[in-house]
Amino acid sequence: MKKFYIKTFGCQMNVNDSEKIAGILRDLGYEKAGSPEEADVIIVNTCSVRAKPDNKAYSFIGNLKRIKKEKPDTIIAVGGCVPQKEKKSILRFEHVDLVFGTFNFMKIDELIERARKERVVEVLNSKIREEDRVPLIDSYLENVCVAYVTVQRGCNRFCTYCIVPFTRGRERSVKPELVVQEVKRLAERGVKEVHLLGQNVDFYNYEGTDLADLLYMVSEVEGIERIRFTTSHPCGFSRKIVEAMRDIEKVCPYVHLPPQSGSNRILEKMNRGYTKEEYIEKVMMLKEEVPEVALSGDFIVGFPTETVEDFEETLSLVETCVFDQGFVFEYSPRPFTKASTFKDDVPKEEKNRRLQELQNLLKTQAEEKNRKRLGKVEEVLVEGWSPKGKELSGRTRDNKLVVFDGDESLIGEFVDIEITETSPFFLKGKVLERVESILARKG
Repeated sequence: MKKFYIKTFGCQMNVNDSEKIAGILRDLGYEKAGSPEEADVIIVNTCSVRAKPDNKAYSFIGNLKRIKKEKPDTIIAVGGCVPQKEKKSILRFEHVDLVFGTFNFMKIDELIERARKERVVEVLNSKIREEDRVPLIDSYLENVCVAYVTVQRGCNRFCTYCIVPFTRGRERSVKPELVVQEVKRLAERGVKEVHLLGQNVDFYNYEGTDLADLLYMVSEVEGIERIRFTTSHPCGFSRKIVEAMRDIEKVCPYVHLPPQSGSNRILEKMNRGYTKEEYIEKVMMLKEEVPEVALSGDFIVGFPTETVEDFEETLSLVETCVFDQGFVFEYSPRPFTKASTFKDDVPKEEKNRRLQELQNLLKTQAEEKNRKRLGKVEEVLVEGWSPKGKELSGRTRDNKLVVFDGDESLIGEFVDIEITETSPFFLKGKVLERVESILARKG
């Protein structure tokens, strides 16, 4: 039996694209390989949002030369955001047989067959309609109870630092009936939690059906117990979405709402479209309507011309909003973006200092929030083994990671966990009760 191996870099959108590629290959009779060396087809799904995943992808692709030399018939394919923005950077790797962009992955079966005869480069600059193919999620996934469903692709915002509009194209939303169809198919396969994905998911709109409407539609699918959505943009995050979160029991109380900066001057230079005050106002509205909500966000430090005073405004925003989790990145210029024409004038050492200070503040906030969970009982959906493989892991409704002792039969089930230990990044606990179904227990 033919085998495939997929290496994914970057965001959940890339993960979902890789799942769909795996679904197509599975339908063609391929089996998932445990390593690149075992595979007949190796696919690298790249990310170019920041320089670090770019460089990691290049390193991984370079290392595949050895496999190609040992097994010349192996097809090596590179897709995703890097070839979409700069295919020449991939073509320099002579052992790569297939180069494809973010709009081409749904035709991966055809592209692989062509690559068996000649080197193929296919990077489209226009979309393939979502309705052309909606493949099932790959059955070889380790996490059989949680799945991603892409509902919106592309971006119209053009933040000055961001390459997404150039690699993913303009905003387009999937027909709601197709979203519901895919969620139903996932539920039939035992999936209990779905994540609705979009570059700016709260701008989802298909002929008048918006994200809040879609949440109501998905919540009607029998078998789906939890619904999450990500990533939100502060400009699109509306009261209607908040009210849907409040009123739909299946929608989890968790929002990833990236502020990026707390300085109005820097926000304007980033072309984010909102002020610090407007961001705080939306967060306060969210916390008032959904008191148990957990908040996470992304932050960029060292953006061109960012002063110490600008950075202190970011610290002030974090202190006001109080985050459960935060992801901090040092600014790095990306090709084609407007910010790449700005002078990158914040020294590397100062970027790192600001990163550490902001990370420490976010860590302290997370630690204080998690400490309040000590001794409490949390409902956890068991997703699988922890990275070290010695404990099970799962998440609470508000997205807190919990690890605990248990056996494999718990995977895919809801369990009650008493929290016995806390840290800034995860909780530890012990199983109190196995719950076959949330609804059955509440009934």
